[in-house]
Amino acid sequence: MEFPPQLRFSTDHEWVALDGARGRVGITDYAQDALGDVVYVELPALGLEVLAHAACAEVESTKSVSEIYAPLSGRIVAVNDGLTEAPELVNQDPYGSGWIFEIELADPTAADGLLDAGAYRKLVEAG
Repeated sequence: MEFPPQLRFSTDHEWVALDGARGRVGITDYAQDALGDVVYVELPALGLEVLAHAACAEVESTKSVSEIYAPLSGRIVAVNDGLTEAPELVNQDPYGSGWIFEIELADPTAADGLLDAGAYRKLVEAG
């Protein structure tokens, strides 16, 4: 199980790679493992205004359908269209080519409220 130290994590098992006022978002290694084989990703619409902790995308696996929550408030500015043809990237490379969307943050300082890698590891290990 990977917990990249440069990322921030939500308690809903999303990760955020911060770059100034933007954040790239995907689901964690733990989440993709729990889901099983991902067969479809419903991406959010470009320009969609999202609120922290609100559902904005969906991942369908051989086991279930799970909502993806925005870890922070802002506007969707990019989506990973590659997941349309290859949703398995979420399983194969959850912290790289399996990213789901990018968000322009309404308040970049809100990221301080997310978990760092150590705190997220403790959350996962506590079950």
